[in-house]
Amino acid sequence: MKCLNEPIARLANAEDNCTGHFWESRFKSQALLTDEALLSCMAYVDLNPIRAGMAKTPETSEHTSIRERINPVITLESAIRDQALANEFDLSIKPLLPFEDVIRSTCQTGIAYSLSDYLQLVDWTGRAVRNDKRGSIPEHLPPILKRLNIRAELWLTNSQHFEKIVHRRFRKSA
Repeated sequence: MKCLNEPIARLANAEDNCTGHFWESRFKSQALLTDEALLSCMAYVDLNPIRAGMAKTPETSEHTSIRERINPVITLESAIRDQALANEFDLSIKPLLPFEDVIRSTCQTGIAYSLSDYLQLVDWTGRAVRNDKRGSIPEHLPPILKRLNIRAELWLTNSQHFEKIVHRRFRKSA
């Protein structure tokens, strides 16, 4: 790893005009202790391709959890296959934490908001123009649920029963 890290660190340090280890101060682990912190982080990550000018909308941004929630591409078969591959490396594949649309007094197993609310939050946040970023969601586009041609009530039902729907959709017929 040292032999791989050193040349990369030298190039990156020259490019950034800094010194130190390659991963030093580039990535940090931050505990997300509140709902606001969790939602802010999720929206930040989901909007990265838009802010970078790589996508116009969340539903067209590649490699984001919001796109996977909107248009799942992971099938039950591929998840099982990937889990088997991950087991060779002692890793576990974890699904996206579901939106529950409810706050419980007992142990909360998912995100206590609706997916519809999260989509609207990301859409609203993504429309904010930032001088330090290249991209934003164009103001003239309709709201995300209208763009996806989905009624909010239907979307909520589908997101709450996602596992059952996907299982029915991708199960093999006998």
